[in-house]
Amino acid sequence: MKFLTILGARPQFIKASVVSDAIRDFSKKLDIELEEIILHTGQHFDVDMSENFFRDLKIPTPKYNLGISSLSHGAMTGKMIEAIEKILLRESPDCLIVFGDTNSTLAAALSACKLHIPIAHVEAGLRSNNLLMPEEINRILTDRISTFLFCPSKTAEANLLNEGYPLPIYLRDQSIHNFGDVMFDVLRKYKVEAQEKNPISQWGLKEDGYILATIHRPHLTDSLQNLTNVLSALTKISKEKKLVIPLHPRTKKKLEDFNLMNLLDDFLILEPLTYLEMQSLLSKCNAVITDSGGLQKEAFWHRKPCITLREDTEWLETVQSGWNTLAGCSEDLITKSWKHLLFPTVEQESFYGRGDAAHLIVSKLIETFKEN
Repeated sequence: MKFLTILGARPQFIKASVVSDAIRDFSKKLDIELEEIILHTGQHFDVDMSENFFRDLKIPTPKYNLGISSLSHGAMTGKMIEAIEKILLRESPDCLIVFGDTNSTLAAALSACKLHIPIAHVEAGLRSNNLLMPEEINRILTDRISTFLFCPSKTAEANLLNEGYPLPIYLRDQSIHNFGDVMFDVLRKYKVEAQEKNPISQWGLKEDGYILATIHRPHLTDSLQNLTNVLSALTKISKEKKLVIPLHPRTKKKLEDFNLMNLLDDFLILEPLTYLEMQSLLSKCNAVITDSGGLQKEAFWHRKPCITLREDTEWLETVQSGWNTLAGCSEDLITKSWKHLLFPTVEQESFYGRGDAAHLIVSKLIETFKEN
């Protein structure tokens, strides 16, 4: 049984690490040969955004690296489709595994669909209901043509059911499975190691003495008004609590283009962090301010209140439980959210599974293909 896994961006490296582990585990335990071929599209290509994650999370070295990055959405997706199709024809996998909602995900799914190769979409069913987000388009289209829809939560599963899924498609009918979030698997696996290897004292920080913030989405970074509003709000907040920002490369470039680098003077600016470094900072911070989807969940799992610099989110559970506040790019709403920041006292529900999602996913794939 041969799987071909598609990776391209930082969140996918994290998710894929535990699925690759599960494939290797089942290959040892079962009397069946399991092979995983990893294809890296190159969407995140620099050492800090790519190679460090493969090393720290022990992800097998990709057999293929397409080196496709820094292009428009259409050009990037088109080049990926062309290159991935050739590799799929060469390798002839039994199943394509894709993660999340990047251009790499959609390109691979389209390539496999046209070649009648079953697709397993890990993190299916997420919806922000905002088609201005490229990620929303990618995830909707990928769900439509995937064979296995692996949902991270009941909300994601409900989204699919409300849209009429599962659908009868090529080769075999679609199936929906809510096994939990593989990112929760990773956090549980590396939580202790992250803190032991990366004490926050290396950055001169003390527990609960700082806020962790990230900024990277185009709707924020590509708008002079939005970027100025957010940084102005963060500057006000930093008067009360130290603010730490691991600076994303594209955010740095936009700040330079807009001549706004001086607005970072009040913050502790760090280079892009490895997964383990980020988890260590998350575990000891006072709160999180971010426009990242994944970081909203990670803040929730670390029991850190979060202010999200978006007007919508695909992770509704974090908002409904009181741990996450949507503030958009409004300076006033961001500062008000900080002043009224809540630290919920109720016990967190297990919205995202039990930390065994990867093994359940791989087990289901093996069971299905053995039957066929």
